[in-house]
Amino acid sequence: MLSKRIIACLDVRDGQVVKGVNFEGLRAAGDPAELARRYNAEGVDELVILDITATLERRRALADTIRSVARELFIPLAVGGGIRTEGDAAAAVDAGADKVSLNTAALSNPSLITTLAERYGSQAVLVAIDAKWEGDRAAVYVRSGSTPGNRDAVEWAKEAEDRGAGEILLTSIDRDGTKIGFDCRLTAAVSSAVSIPVIASGGAGTLDHFVDVFNGGRADAALAASIFHYAETSVKNLKTHLRAAGIPVRL
Repeated sequence: MLSKRIIACLDVRDGQVVKGVNFEGLRAAGDPAELARRYNAEGVDELVILDITATLERRRALADTIRSVARELFIPLAVGGGIRTEGDAAAAVDAGADKVSLNTAALSNPSLITTLAERYGSQAVLVAIDAKWEGDRAAVYVRSGSTPGNRDAVEWAKEAEDRGAGEILLTSIDRDGTKIGFDCRLTAAVSSAVSIPVIASGGAGTLDHFVDVFNGGRADAALAASIFHYAETSVKNLKTHLRAAGIPVRL
C-alpha cells in the first residue's frame, strides 16, 4: 500500500499566514517562510500555499512569498490562488512551485486543466474543490467559498480527472477550521469516484481525525493548518500515531 501523505497548508493574505472558520473570521497565524522551515524540519510530506484572496482581488499569488517559502523546502510545494491563465501558472512555477492548484479558473475554463497537464504533466496539476452539503448533494463553491459553482462535487472531480488533473484537493467548507473532524462522507464519495489521489481538507482537530479520514474517508493524503500552526501537535507526533494505527506513512 502506498504511504499516506500529511500536507501542511499555509493560507496567505498580504504576505501573512491566516486561518479562520468556515472560510470566515481570519486571524494571523505567522510568517510563511518561518512556518515552512518548521514543517520541513518536522517531516511534513508536502506544503500547499493558498493565496486566499488572490482570486477575489483579481491578482496573482505573490511571487515573493512563493520564493521565500520554496527556499526553506526540500519537499513538494503546491501553490494556488489567483492562477487563472497559463501565464499565472508559469509565474508560480518559475517562483519555485512544483505544483499548481486551480479552483475558480478550472470551473470557468476547464480546458486550462488540460493545457497545464500537457505542459507540466498531470502530477503538477491539482484541482481544488471547495464543497458543502446541500441536502444529499455536495455542492461546489468558488471565489473563496463565497459563490455557488453550480456543480456537483463528485461529478466535477470526475471531469477534472478526465481533463488531466493529477490530484483533487477537496475541502469541506462545513468543516473548515472547526476541528470537529474531516468530512469522511464527502471525502469517500469523491475518492470512490476517481482514480487519482484525493487530499482531504477541512476539520482536523485530533490525531484520530486523520485515522478516520484515511480509513473511512479513503483519502490518499490529509491536509491541515490550524493544529500545526498553533503547535497543538507536531507532524512527528501525528505520523507516529498513524503508524501505530496501522496506516502507512513515511517517518
